[in-house]
Amino acid sequence: QVQLVESGGGLVQAGGSLRLSCAASGRPFSSYVIGWFRQAPGKEREFVAGITSITWSDGTTSYADSVKGRFTISRDNAKNTAYLQMNSLKPGDTAVYYCAAGLIYNIATIRSPRSYGYWGQGTQVTVSA
Repeated sequence: QVQLVESGGGLVQAGGSLRLSCAASGRPFSSYVIGWFRQAPGKEREFVAGITSITWSDGTTSYADSVKGRFTISRDNAKNTAYLQMNSLKPGDTAVYYCAAGLIYNIATIRSPRSYGYWGQGTQVTVSA
C-alpha cells in the first residue's frame, strides 16, 4: 500500500505560480512512477505530468501539451515527496489536482489513469482571471 497526500493548492491570479506537493508513505516511494492529474467540473480526469521511478528510466518526465513549458514535475526520493511547480497559471488550469503512484514500465501508458493504483485525495487549484 502507498498513501499519498497532496498539498499546496489554493487561489491564485492568472500569471501566478503554485507548487503542489505529494507526500507518500508506505512502500518504497522511489519504485513508483508518479503522475499528476487534474479534473475540472464536468470534465474527465486528465494527465498533467509524470516522472519515472528509480527502477525505470530514473526521473524521465512527460507532460501534457497544455502545460509543457509552464509546469515542472520533480521528485525527492529521500523525502518521499513529489512536486508540481506550476508557473504562468491560466484560468483553464482550474481543477482539482491529484497525484498518483503506479508500477509502470511502459512509456505509452504513463498518461493513462488506469496505470496508477494509488491516488491522493486531491487539492483544489483555482486561477482567477
